[in-house]
Amino acid sequence: MEKIIESAVGIFSISAIRYFVLAGVPFMLFYLLMPAKLNKFKIQQKSATKKDFIREVWHSMQSTFVFSIIAVVLIFTPIKQYTRIYSQIDDFPGWYIGVALVLSLVIHDTYFYWMHRLLHHKKLFKLAHLVHHKSTNPSPWTSYSFHILEAFTEGFVLVLIVMLLPMHPLTILLFTVTGFIINVYGHLGYEIMPKWFRFTLAFEVLNTSVHHNLHHSKFKGNYGLYFRFWDRVMGTEHPDYVKEYDRLQDQRFARDPFDKRELKIQQKEKYEQAL
Repeated sequence: MEKIIESAVGIFSISAIRYFVLAGVPFMLFYLLMPAKLNKFKIQQKSATKKDFIREVWHSMQSTFVFSIIAVVLIFTPIKQYTRIYSQIDDFPGWYIGVALVLSLVIHDTYFYWMHRLLHHKKLFKLAHLVHHKSTNPSPWTSYSFHILEAFTEGFVLVLIVMLLPMHPLTILLFTVTGFIINVYGHLGYEIMPKWFRFTLAFEVLNTSVHHNLHHSKFKGNYGLYFRFWDRVMGTEHPDYVKEYDRLQDQRFARDPFDKRELKIQQKEKYEQAL
């Protein structure tokens, strides 16, 4: 029991440090050090308050505690024997760690989409999800700002993943870090994707900060976490998403009327408006 408690304290400490570093560095850059210079990257022009940030950090620490407890139970208790967690890294080829990481993100995105839509049911929204949506203008601190009930719901995805996939603790660590970095980007409040991203297949597949920011400002639509897939298949992507993304890109990069790729986008927009 003592070892389990020590493990819990260790995982929580590391997770808390990770939160303050991975969320704190972009917060300092975009909100404290260079807000004026980076203003053209800002999605919503209004600003969150210090009170909002304190609330978000407080709830994020509660969520971090919940996530730490789930990880400890899965890795350091007899529950582990019912999972597919393996301890010897050479039990699977080295490349499998990357494959398992990608698959875990796909599973997480699917789980998150349907869980997220469920939390928007009127009977559950006020009970659990409202805490997260108090951040109508999200910041990096919003990333883990959940009601404790939602934190358990969010963290349960790890249980499913280790039941479905062989996972080494290193892969679990990579999954949590990668997921959190993407989560911080989604709640950043600024769009930082490069200009060329708009003209790639990746734009059609991956979410952006604008995508999730619309969910916080409009409260409906754009339920996906990493990918646009489920929102597009289920018809829940906000109809103004691409328009809003392009508006922000126009704000960041003045359109060159002789740019062939941008001419193509303009022609496509005119064609869609004519339909």
